[in-house]
Formats: sequence, structure tokens, C-alpha cells
Amino acid sequence: MNEFEKTDNEQLILKAAEQEFLTKGYDGARTISIAQKAGVSHAMLHYYFRTKKQLFDRIMVKTIDAIQQTIVAAMGNPNMLFVERLKDGIGSLFDTMVANPLLPRFFMNEIISRPELNSLLYERVASFVKKMVTELQKEADKAAERGEIEKTDIRELLITVMSLNIFPFLAYPFIEPVMGDMTIDRDKFFAERKAENIEIIMKRIKK
Repeated sequence: MNEFEKTDNEQLILKAAEQEFLTKGYDGARTISIAQKAGVSHAMLHYYFRTKKQLFDRIMVKTIDAIQQTIVAAMGNPNMLFVERLKDGIGSLFDTMVANPLLPRFFMNEIISRPELNSLLYERVASFVKKMVTELQKEADKAAERGEIEKTDIRELLITVMSLNIFPFLAYPFIEPVMGDMTIDRDKFFAERKAENIEIIMKRIKK
């Protein structure tokens, strides 16, 4: 087996595993099902990933890193006004959820059912979040001094942003049958949620 075949097989397994874990969770996922979806033998899957946990942790790290990159891309233009950067950040995070609607429920279910994941999440996220909060707080303070926004605790603001952006995806299975025609057009529904979330945050921080 050459290096190209190894890379292709590994990527096929990771893609199949991601879908399996997102839809069924860790406990419900089966490596034999992942191997079938990837088009490889069960033995070959275990050649690349010895255990289901090893494969699951790889998917978790990949997902967390992708979310971090989205945040950096959205918030990483220092030439933009703080308010505009915040709008972009909220919108980009929401778009990530639209593209991966199973992510919020997957994370919530796994964190609740598998508390040991907290150490992995902390290891991958803690330093990144602390650095981001520190930098954003400095920018928010400067924007407040210029009279662009109200004095704001970025930690509180980020919790609000997360709550607004994540809830529609966690609650959608309940919202869809209850709200009726409001959810007939899924794309329209989420586009309206995104716009509403940005408006709420802007009203929260602007003078």
C-alpha cells in the first residue's frame, strides 16, 4: 500500500466516522458500520485506528480545531471596527452551525454522557478561549472609550452569543412541529434567526 492509498483510506474512514458519531453518538456508533461506509475492511479500519475511542477522539479534535479556525477567520481582521468584527463573528459561527446542524446536539449529549471528554475539550479549547477573551476585552474597552459601545464584559457577551446561536439547532426538532409554517422553509428560518441574533447583540452593546 503506497502513501496515497494510506491517506485516501484514512480520510474515507474519518469522513464516515464523523457522520456515524454525529448521528448516533459515541455509544451508538459501530466501527463495523464506519468501515462499511468508508468502503474498507473492519481490519483495515483498526489498522489505522486501534480503538473506537481513538477514532472518536480524532473526530473531536478535528471538529474543535475547525470551529476554532472559523472563529479566528471571523474575528481576525484587526482593521475592522470592533462592532463589524463582532457581527462577522456571530454570523460566521451561525453559518458553521447551519452547515453542521448536528454539532450542537452531539457536543451536548457527549459532554453530559461522557464527562471524561471535559479534559479533552479543556486541553484543546482553554488556552485559545482565554487568549481570545483577553484580546477581545482589550478591543471592547477601547471601543467603549471611543463611545462606540457600552462598557461590556466580553465573557458575558460570548455566553449570550453562544446561547443565541446554539439554541435554534438544539431545539429545532421541537420547534419544527410546534411552530408550523414558521419552519416550512428551513433556510429562511435560520437566516431570520441569524439576523435576529445579530440585531439582539448589537442592541445589547451599542450606545
